[in-house]
Amino acid sequence: MTTHTTPTLATPTPRMRLARDWVSKTLADLLLGFALALGCSGLLAQAASSIPISVRAQLAMWLVAPVWMGALGGVYFFSSGWRAWLWLGAANLLVAGVRLAWRLA
Repeated sequence: MTTHTTPTLATPTPRMRLARDWVSKTLADLLLGFALALGCSGLLAQAASSIPISVRAQLAMWLVAPVWMGALGGVYFFSSGWRAWLWLGAANLLVAGVRLAWRLA
């Protein structure tokens, strides 16, 4: 006969860790992932300045959803909610810096 031991709070399992951090990870993506998607969209709009405005606007608009959903799918691979906030925040700062440097150049 096999005995089954239940995990205690002292030894969190991966399922318990995911259950604890999913709210923080989801909020990180909803806020910072959306900002990242908008920033990438702005980069594309700046990079494609030779394309007519109607086409460029459509490309920039349709880029937001895949980038945001990609971030939403990837945010759960972070080991904690804090890491998700830090990495997405750093990615936002990088995109904003590139956009600013491009605008000033």
